[in-house]
Amino acid sequence: MAEEKHVGLSLAETLRIAWKAIAANPLRSALTALGVIIGVAAVVALTMVGQGTTRNVTQLLEGLGTNLLTVGPAQGSRGPGGGLVRAGGPETIPLSDAYAIQEAFAEEVVGVAPVAQERFQIRSGSTNFQATVVGTWPDFAKVRNAEPEKGSFFTWDDVTAKRRVAVLGYGVAEDLFGTDDPLGQRIRINGIPFTVIGVLPDKGDQGFVSTNYQVFVPLSTYLQRLARPEAGEAKVNTIYLQGASRDRLKDLQERLTRFLAERHGLTDPNDYDFSVANQQDALESVNATTRTLTLFLGGVAAISLLVGGIGIMNIMLVSVTERTREIGVRKALGARPRDILAQFLAESVVLSVGGGTLGVVLGLGLAGAVGRALTVTPVFSPGSAAVAFFFAVLVGIFFGLYPAWRAARLDPVEALRYECRPFSRARMTQKKPPGNLLPGPPSGPQEAEIPRTPRALEDGELTRWGKGA
Repeated sequence: MAEEKHVGLSLAETLRIAWKAIAANPLRSALTALGVIIGVAAVVALTMVGQGTTRNVTQLLEGLGTNLLTVGPAQGSRGPGGGLVRAGGPETIPLSDAYAIQEAFAEEVVGVAPVAQERFQIRSGSTNFQATVVGTWPDFAKVRNAEPEKGSFFTWDDVTAKRRVAVLGYGVAEDLFGTDDPLGQRIRINGIPFTVIGVLPDKGDQGFVSTNYQVFVPLSTYLQRLARPEAGEAKVNTIYLQGASRDRLKDLQERLTRFLAERHGLTDPNDYDFSVANQQDALESVNATTRTLTLFLGGVAAISLLVGGIGIMNIMLVSVTERTREIGVRKALGARPRDILAQFLAESVVLSVGGGTLGVVLGLGLAGAVGRALTVTPVFSPGSAAVAFFFAVLVGIFFGLYPAWRAARLDPVEALRYECRPFSRARMTQKKPPGNLLPGPPSGPQEAEIPRTPRALEDGELTRWGKGA
C-alpha cells in the first residue's frame, strides 16, 4: 500500500481563511489593530517632525556663514571652544585682536569681521523705531552670508574714510520705506544722518540672530559717532572668522585659542577672558540634542506598539478558545499541528500588517498637522517608515506566536468534546436523568454524531483539510 503524501494548505489559502476569520468580527479586529495603528503613526509622525526640526536648525546655523569661528567673551570654566554662535555680548574683545588675527592667519582665514552692536533709534520721515545697529568690517558680508540683495555692502574705503553709509536688513527697509526704493535715501541713527547703500535679502525668522531687523555701518563710523566714549583701546562684542578649510577648522580653532591666550598673557584656560566657538561644534551639539529628543519621543511612541501587541495576543487567545471545536475538527480530518500554527499566526500577522499600513498613512497626515502647528516642515524618511512597519510585523509575529502554538497543541479528542456555548437555550432546558439510574444501552440503531462545522469553515474546506490538499 502506497504511503499517502500529506500536503498542507497553500499560503494563499491560509491567508484567505485568516482574512475570513478576521472579517467575521470586524469591530473586534479593528480595535485589536488600533494599538498598532497608533504606535506606528506616532513613530512616523514624531520622526518626521524631529528630522524637520533638525534640518531647520542646521539651515539656520549654516545661513549664518560656513566654516565659522567666533571669538567672544569668556564662557566661565568651559575653556576654549564649544557653544553656540553668539549675536553679541559685552564689549570685552580688543579691536587690536582682529588686526592681529588678520595678519597672523592671513593664509588660513578668508575673512575677519569684528562686530560692535547696540540698539539705537532709527528714523526716516515720520517713521521712528528701535533696531540693532552693527558696526563691522566689509568682510562681514562674506563671513556671515550677508550679501545685499539691492545695492552693495560698504567697502574698506568707507571704513577708512569713516563714511556715514548704512546697509539695511530686509525688515528695517520694509518698515521705513514700504514699497519705495531705499537706495540713496537718508535715515537718522540716533539723530545722525546716514545714506542707505544696500538692502539685505529676507532671511526669515531666525530668532535672535536674524539680520532682518539690523542696520550695518562701518565699524570706524560706529566707534566714532555712535559708541559710548570710553578711555583706552577700542573694544568689540565679537570677532567672526571664516576658515579656508572645513577639514582644518578644529585645528584652526585650537591654534587661534593659543594665539589669543599668548596675546592676553594667560596660561590657565580657566582664566581666559575670551572663548573661541566652532560653528561645527554648535551644529553637532544641536543635531545630537534633536536626535536624542527624537529617539526619546519615538521610544515613547513605540510603547503603543507593545500595547497593540498585547492586545493582539489577548484577542488571539480568545479566538483559540472560541474556535476549539473548529481546531478539533480540522485535526480529526488530518490537519497537522504546524498547519494550525500557521493558520493562527497568519491571522496575527494580517492584523499587524494592516495596522502598520494604516499607521504609516495616518502618521503622514499627523506629521503634516503637527508641522503646521509648530511651523516646521516635516521630512519624510522612507527608512523610518519602513522600520516602523517592520517592527509592527514583528510585533504581530511575536505576540501571535504563543496563541498559535497553544492552538497547535490542542488534543483533537478533547477539542471535539469542548462546548463553546455553555449557556445555550438547549442546555438550559435539557432534563437531567435521575441520579440513581444509569443510562441503559441504546434501544435502537443510533446515528453517529457529527461535529458541527464552525462558521469559519466553508463547505469543501473539510474535504481539503482531510485530504491535506
